[in-house]
Amino acid sequence: MNMESPIKRMRSYIQRIATGPELSKPLTREQARDGFEIILNRQVDPVQVAIFLIALRMKRETDDENLGVLDALKDCCRRVTIMSDELLSIADPFNGFVRGLPATPFLPSVLAACDFPAYLHGVRQMGPKYGITGHQVLKEAGYPVHMSPENAARLLEDPHVGWAYLDQQQYLPELHEFCDLRDKMVKRSLISTLEVAIKPLSGKLRTHLYTGYVHKAYPPVYEAIARHAEFQSMILVKGVEGGCIPSLSQVSRYYGYIENNPLTLHKLSPFELSIKQDKRMVPLEEGHAEVLKMSNFHNIETLKPIVSYILELGREALAGLSGPLFDSLVYGAAIALMHVGKAETWQEAAEISRDAITSGEAKARFEAGCANNVNSVSI
Repeated sequence: MNMESPIKRMRSYIQRIATGPELSKPLTREQARDGFEIILNRQVDPVQVAIFLIALRMKRETDDENLGVLDALKDCCRRVTIMSDELLSIADPFNGFVRGLPATPFLPSVLAACDFPAYLHGVRQMGPKYGITGHQVLKEAGYPVHMSPENAARLLEDPHVGWAYLDQQQYLPELHEFCDLRDKMVKRSLISTLEVAIKPLSGKLRTHLYTGYVHKAYPPVYEAIARHAEFQSMILVKGVEGGCIPSLSQVSRYYGYIENNPLTLHKLSPFELSIKQDKRMVPLEEGHAEVLKMSNFHNIETLKPIVSYILELGREALAGLSGPLFDSLVYGAAIALMHVGKAETWQEAAEISRDAITSGEAKARFEAGCANNVNSVSI
């Protein structure tokens, strides 16, 4: 065991990884874990935290460094296992959406209506995009966004709800405290990759990760992270803005694994699900783009009119009104149902998803979740 002080250990780690593009050396998994434990315990100056994260990014993180930092995050995470055998963990990019409007805040209620419990997790707002997040939309709907993991588990187990949102501030407050520092750093760090794979809620037998990616180098990285986080399966979609929902107007793909099977590439086609849209995602209205340009870490209120608008669209879609948001929910739910074996064909998966919406069950579950009476616990 290294008996040097946390300050000296962090200094040695920075010296190792911040020596330029040719001389920098990677950290071992144990060193990366120790370095991030020092950070989470707030044992070093924020300047050193930023240098540590940026240096890792500049030299490019190794798998060992990713897994070491993930070990530190797993140790701090508040975790609860629900009574259901299976559970789907959904994570869009924590920095939100700026090129279109997100459908994902409404997706867990659709899956719950398909008898498949699901939860979304995230944060209120994050750079570098400062876009629309599930937290913002669900808060506008009346959902208690600061409920504890235990209360989120109760919602998932409620036969009238079956879905939840859980905020990072509640399940990993030690990491959430660095939101302001991450804003000042401007650029993404390995935290942005790892935080979608944190698993505060689990099913008794299997927990599935459903998230998105942008860059082609990421699928094997996410596979290593998801397996290490103990997800029994993963759905990694080439989604619009790096989110969970693929383009509504063109063929896309997703990578997935189930249990010990290898990572596999799957084709995604909206046309096979009878989705015919000329827009890639739910479009912004006139003036929305200019409002989003004004959004920043300390100016979230500027987004309120757009958040109210997407909530209205979401409720209309859950009531069965056709359009890009309705199709996004059908598509997103069908991907999950097909992957976990709840449907044998894409057409069947889409039919189950549409029925869950047009029957009114998804909307009823969405409203029941937003109007629940469980006690919220804030940190």
